[in-house]
Amino acid sequence: MAQQNNCDVLIKNALVFDGSGNAPINEDLAILDGKVLQRGANLQFESVGETVDATGMWLTPGLLDIHTHLDLEVEVNPGLGEAVRHGTTTVLLGNCSLGVAFGSQEKKGESPIIDCFTRVENMPKKVLRQCIEKITWDNTADYMDHFADLPLGPNVAAFVPNSMLRIEVMGTNASINRPSTDTEKKQMQTIMSDCMSQGYMGLSTDQIVFHYMANEPNKNKRIPTHFAEDDELRPMLEIVRKKGGIWQTNPDGEKMVRTLKRFFWSCARFRGKPLKISALTAVDFVSIPGVWKKMLKLGKVINSKLLGGKIHFQALGGGFRMYSDGMISPVFEELESTREIIACEVDQPEARQKLFNDPGWLVRFDGDWKRMTATDVDLTKLGGNKDAATFQMDFERMFFSDCAVPTWDGDSLATVMRRLAKFHATDGKEGAKDAAEAEEFAKYPPETDEPKEFWLQSMRLYDMGFRWWFDLANTDEDIVEEILFDPNALPGFNDSGAHLTNLSFYDGNLGTLRIAQKRGDMRVAHAVHRLTREAAEFFNLDVGRIEPGDQADIVLINPEELKKHDMNDSRQKIYHELFGQDVLVNRTDGVVEQVYIHGVRAWENAGNFTDALGSQTLGRVVRASA
Repeated sequence: MAQQNNCDVLIKNALVFDGSGNAPINEDLAILDGKVLQRGANLQFESVGETVDATGMWLTPGLLDIHTHLDLEVEVNPGLGEAVRHGTTTVLLGNCSLGVAFGSQEKKGESPIIDCFTRVENMPKKVLRQCIEKITWDNTADYMDHFADLPLGPNVAAFVPNSMLRIEVMGTNASINRPSTDTEKKQMQTIMSDCMSQGYMGLSTDQIVFHYMANEPNKNKRIPTHFAEDDELRPMLEIVRKKGGIWQTNPDGEKMVRTLKRFFWSCARFRGKPLKISALTAVDFVSIPGVWKKMLKLGKVINSKLLGGKIHFQALGGGFRMYSDGMISPVFEELESTREIIACEVDQPEARQKLFNDPGWLVRFDGDWKRMTATDVDLTKLGGNKDAATFQMDFERMFFSDCAVPTWDGDSLATVMRRLAKFHATDGKEGAKDAAEAEEFAKYPPETDEPKEFWLQSMRLYDMGFRWWFDLANTDEDIVEEILFDPNALPGFNDSGAHLTNLSFYDGNLGTLRIAQKRGDMRVAHAVHRLTREAAEFFNLDVGRIEPGDQADIVLINPEELKKHDMNDSRQKIYHELFGQDVLVNRTDGVVEQVYIHGVRAWENAGNFTDALGSQTLGRVVRASA
């Protein structure tokens, strides 16, 4: 590269972790025309647009979020600030078989996007409708092209979403009621081949048994990808294999033998080259302790020299805390009676109240309650435990947050029940914290001292206002660290944009960096490599690097503030102006000092987005290339 006499931005004196995994170096970095111009010690230029003193700061390539559901939000809020503020400069779309690559697909009264996204990702229909109104394309090529017309914040890359592909070829009702015909299979293969040429990363499917449709008459049907059998999937995945692409998928808890067989499709031994698989997810589930070890051992076998596979399990850089609005939570999709509650429209509480008081529903709920409070639970066996739910109701581990009864916030459900029992035992003279709580306790008859009845009465009284949280997974940070740095896992799973009031892991990558920080600079260098260059190379994306000539996607991090980072403490519920409703987000202001995308600062310390974010095009669509 010819010597330049000027640069737009000169970042000086940073500790640079370049994404290679090598030890960090104290050096300067210069940016010109959106690209990295030069790196080195004491860089000098005749003309500098802006000089940034990064003494004491880490400089890294922009981080990748390898699992998001920002497909709809990017259309109405293309800056995607909630991702960018945590150092994310590239997001992957089209995960879990869901996306908008085929347009709105609204035909013959069907609304597939609303049907598929509403319950799977806990996105209210009114929010989805706003996003659908922005859709102007009806094919996969135009979808990729349309990003050039958006003022993107981060870069975006996309999978072909299998549920939407089945709907495109078969129609919604057929896609969840019958196998595909030979002609339809051929059509899907043609589309898949075209998409790989258009720069899609590969194919995403889904087998999580909690994922159901949201529109009548299909509310008791799982999303279309669940109906794709091997003879439909395998030819498409051979196209993906041939092109060096990726299959994003997850296990089926009810069909683990089939899941294991499909994971072994990754192996190159009899196919000449591996099928790259990115699978959900290596986390330490509270209800299934040790299952993460089995998953990573499976990855080690598949990836062995003998079999030549290339699979990793996505990993989260911190605690997996889930919030629930009454019974509106993904964990309750597993059981018949609680699934009926979720199938009711969010803005129609009277439908839920009718069920809470229906004798037939109460009988069904009683059976499901026994599954949610089972003893001697073993969920690790193939096919799961039919007598036990995956989520076990433990009131000692369930905590109120932003509840309709403010007195309860911060308390466990068990703590509140103990006060209620004392209130009843003393005829209301003792037990309650204050008069306001006593007033609420008076609404509970004596039999509600028993957990199931307390739960039901609370649903009747407060419905979605009965807000609480529990830790689903990753409660032991030593285990989290072991997972994050296992070669058969890959950090960067944040599920950003999903489950609007249930989950918020936008800052999961910062969690990975903080855990690494405890072990010193070389561990941080390894973490940065995993979150940038390693991820980018796996997904065949031209990002994650800061060599001269690379697009200048750069993050400055304050390591002293990072030491204080806590994913659980960073979560906040805010009102989303564009969506017109509350959402969970993370606030880690002070940790990430600055974020540059294509050489333009999008975020800076003191919690500020720049005017550029959301108003000018910073990121780009990144087309995968094997």
